[in-house]
Amino acid sequence: MWLLPMRAAAGEAVRAIVVKLINEEVHSVKKSWYGSAILLLSLSIVLVLSGCSSKGDAAGSAGTDGGKPETLKIKIADINTNPTFRVALDQGIFAKHGIDAEIINFGTPAEGVNALFIKQVDVAFGADFPVLNAVAKGDYSIIASAGQATDQAAAVWKLYVKDEIQSAADLKGKNLSFMRGTFLPYLWDEYLKAEGIALSEVTLTGQGAFDEAFIALKQGDVDAAWFSGSALTGKLAALEGVHELTDMSKTPVRLGMGLVAGNAFVQANPDGIGQFLAAVNEASAYAQEHPEEVAGLMFKEVKQPKEATLKDLPTNPWKVGFTQAAYDSLAGQKKYMVDTGIIEQDFDLDSKLDLEPLKKALPDKVTYTK
Repeated sequence: MWLLPMRAAAGEAVRAIVVKLINEEVHSVKKSWYGSAILLLSLSIVLVLSGCSSKGDAAGSAGTDGGKPETLKIKIADINTNPTFRVALDQGIFAKHGIDAEIINFGTPAEGVNALFIKQVDVAFGADFPVLNAVAKGDYSIIASAGQATDQAAAVWKLYVKDEIQSAADLKGKNLSFMRGTFLPYLWDEYLKAEGIALSEVTLTGQGAFDEAFIALKQGDVDAAWFSGSALTGKLAALEGVHELTDMSKTPVRLGMGLVAGNAFVQANPDGIGQFLAAVNEASAYAQEHPEEVAGLMFKEVKQPKEATLKDLPTNPWKVGFTQAAYDSLAGQKKYMVDTGIIEQDFDLDSKLDLEPLKKALPDKVTYTK
């Protein structure tokens, strides 16, 4: 880009010389065919230089094209069961908001959040636990909340156990699965505590994805595991030797969800981040209004059964914004993580919120005030 001013200046200088030559040549040779040829050649050079200079000036105009906003390339961490980003991409909602989106799939949202650390993605989403884990480790900020900590959303999380386990008391001495980097250790802790069982009385075994936990439970490598999503729970309901014991709505745990990004990326692209959040909000509304279409998209993209998408959509709609309830959910989860040593160094939660892009793009969606 630094060459453009030099090209423009050079173009002006050459034009001045050419014009002088034209005047001199026309004066000296006037109507001769030789003079006419030089005149035509000189005019052609001026036109070419003018075209080059104009083109260079436009290219240096802050990435605009006919008044359209500059396009921002964003790599987004996603999972196969989440339709929101796919809807935004498929319906042109990202493009309308100036976002060139690339969706990168992971086994769990927590894996997507971890991908921020190696700059594999620019933006990720996840439950409070992995989001807080990210911002505690460095220069990352929460840019919005995306979910509601409701009973309905909590009921989506179901505990499947081997048939020999008929009550929570039977979990003593058993091998319990959890997804690494997720909130599930916290859920196990709270659930078992309410049932009078200490974590020291069970074994916790980490898995990387739900499919891995499903196979472990099927093969008997673990005795119990939490799952969410109708596609998986449908398979579990048909699996011999296991049954549903309870769901998360019967525990004190409610699940917040947030969007997180690196500070440098947000600070370099505040307007683009705002447009990204506006696009996600629009896509979420579109998904709720067009369930059949979204079910078809999810089957086409990731082979998720249409009935599973239709069942999951109304139970956990994305609500882009940031409320006092979202803050309280994060604060409660952070306290647990600090108290248990998961987060080694406590931090000021407010310092890890960067809500300015959200406030600018969706001002009515931000009701939390510091």
